[in-house]
Amino acid sequence: MIVTGLMTGTSADALDVALVDFSVIRGEDGDELVMDLLDHGEVPFPSDLGRDLLRLLELGSVPLSLVADVDSRLGVLSADAVQGILDANRVDCDLVVSHGQTVQHLLSDGVVRGTLQVGQPAWIAERTGCPVLSDVRARDVAAGGQGAPLASMLDSLLFADASEATAAVNLGGIANITVLSPGSPPVAYDTGPANALIDVMARRITGDPRGIDRDGALAGRGRVVEPLLEDLLAEPYYRQPAPKSTGKELFHAGHLDRALASRPGLDPHDVIATVTRLTALTVAAECHRHGVTRAVVSGGGTHNPALMTELRRALGDGVVLEPIDSTGLPGDAKEAALMALLGWLTWHGLPATVASCTGASRATPAGRLTPGRRPLILPEPRPHLPHRLRVTTRPEPSTSVEGDL
Repeated sequence: MIVTGLMTGTSADALDVALVDFSVIRGEDGDELVMDLLDHGEVPFPSDLGRDLLRLLELGSVPLSLVADVDSRLGVLSADAVQGILDANRVDCDLVVSHGQTVQHLLSDGVVRGTLQVGQPAWIAERTGCPVLSDVRARDVAAGGQGAPLASMLDSLLFADASEATAAVNLGGIANITVLSPGSPPVAYDTGPANALIDVMARRITGDPRGIDRDGALAGRGRVVEPLLEDLLAEPYYRQPAPKSTGKELFHAGHLDRALASRPGLDPHDVIATVTRLTALTVAAECHRHGVTRAVVSGGGTHNPALMTELRRALGDGVVLEPIDSTGLPGDAKEAALMALLGWLTWHGLPATVASCTGASRATPAGRLTPGRRPLILPEPRPHLPHRLRVTTRPEPSTSVEGDL
């Protein structure tokens, strides 16, 4: 079964696309699901779409017309990206899974009351003729879960045979962790900011509304301000028990400015160095909390040498830090491949969430389906989840979907 996965994360800078061919190998100890990554790439958002998405992520009121407009424009971009990767690989697709852009994740006293993603799936179905699975977080929320981290399903299958306490760490706008320990159910949750606060400072320093700390150069010019770091670490979220999730509803510019208000005149480079260490310390603290000895990291933060240096230092010699590429899954493809996996599971009547990770009352399928051009006919449900996930890839990563469409 060929599935295309689409993911836009909390950094709101690009659309990740992965084309995956799934097959099942039956073994004595259970089924192995093989994820053959045929192609993957990134489509940067046009500047106007990126700007408007960031407006939707900011606190405060926005016109409903802007929400509707961005919903359609992201849907069109997604449709073009899917058609582009299918044409480049000369294949048809059985299913598209589109996460969309999260613009609201409503939390009250640790309970998620609602979650909203934009990126109208009808544009994808009409452009490609493929059925589309979207709105992949809401069902878990309805079952009492956090709707996050969805990566816990992929992590649980990918590291099913881990012989030591292993953490799968993703460094997007928000950092999340999945802990796999032999003999224990998996645990997963958002640890706090990864790039969210770093990006705030990078944009202020560079004057670029979509700027990032490229190669960690900005943090490298600063020094950590320990009193500011202590103020930031006082955020109650870090001590809240799991399951828990967060986003830019908490870790945004205003959150940082409240900490800066009592410390005027700080060098911006010192501030970005401080929030870089904040990310490393909060991620490492959760690894140590669970006795992790191996941390496998993915996400945009892995491209920031300053952040990775801080994370290695915070983890210490007792934890091996390695990129997820060591498993065969390219780090830049993980989240889009995750969407494809959730689609395959849901299509086959299997749970696509891990209740022990999201806090839901039960594991549920993910999302809702928009039919393509043909009648929507689902296969007979599979009786059991696969026992493990194995990833295979082409010898060389493709660049067929890079660039503006």
